[in-house]
Formats: sequence, structure tokens, C-alpha cells
Amino acid sequence: MLSSSKLNSVCAERKMSLEQLAGHLAHGGMSTDDALRALKNWQKNLLKPAPKTEDVERLADGLGVAVGDISEWRASYRYAPSSPRKARLVTEMINGRSVQDALDVLKFEHKRAARMVEQVLSSAIANADEQEANVEELYVCEARVDGAGRRIGTKAWHPKDRGRAHPIRKQASHIHVAVAEI
Repeated sequence: MLSSSKLNSVCAERKMSLEQLAGHLAHGGMSTDDALRALKNWQKNLLKPAPKTEDVERLADGLGVAVGDISEWRASYRYAPSSPRKARLVTEMINGRSVQDALDVLKFEHKRAARMVEQVLSSAIANADEQEANVEELYVCEARVDGAGRRIGTKAWHPKDRGRAHPIRKQASHIHVAVAEI
């Protein structure tokens, strides 16, 4: 998957304009205008249209860098049965660490959300390995948790005094992890 922050930094470092990159991207069957429009979206982290593997390879060739230098690999766990507040404590511990160090931290963490984050991190590593990235040089570039609302099937009530009832609100969360090469 194309990383917009890495793409922006490499473009600034190489002093490449969007028009030059659109010329490299247009060789794959896109028109120059469509390629320029797609590049502007990709620089803003709007992945519409989604960049294909061939597009990322053409961009890397046009910039003169390896494909791994502008890529990152993601995985997510949607509607994880943990509150976002509790899961954020775990993701903050691994953000910015090397992959092996993050796996070691999660292995010895006693929080319930650590197992879920460990699964997502392992999936992101497998995605990177499938794209032939160097697994030894991966680090966690992004680990975040978004709220997903109330968990399905948790509509229950605590009986209170004088006929009242208070709802039991069990929260769900979306866990997102991205890894990139150093």
C-alpha cells in the first residue's frame, strides 16, 4: 500500500513535481490528467482511486527509489470486543517500535486488548512478508484505535431502586496497525 507521508518526503527530497510523476504513471494506460488527479489524492492520503501494485512500482521507478521506500502495510480488526480507551493504552506502547520489540512487549502484557493488537500486528507483518518486504527492518509506523460504538448483543440493564433501570454499555473498537520499512 502506498504511504502518502513517505511519497511526499521522497518527492520533496528528489525535487520531483507532480507533472513529472504523472508522466511516469501515465505510461501504464492512464491519461496524464487522470494520473495527475490520482497523485494529488494520494499525496493527501485519499486513496481514491486505490493505487495498484503496478502504480506503486511505476512511482518508485520514476522517483528512483525501491518500492519499500514509499510503501507501508496495514491490517485492522473491526469491531474488536474491547473499549477504545483500554485498547489505546496498548497501542500507545508499540507505536514507533521495531516489529520484534513490539511483539515482545505485547507477549508479556497482561491486558486483554494486547492479544487483539498482537493478532493485528502479526497480520500486518504477514502482509509485508507477502509483498517481499524485509521483515527484519520493519517498524510500527502507525497504531491507532477508533471507537466502533456499542457492541452487538450487549443490550442489557442493571435493575435499580424504585423500578428504574440503567443500561449496560459495552463498547467495541476498530484497531488499525501499519508497518513500514526503515
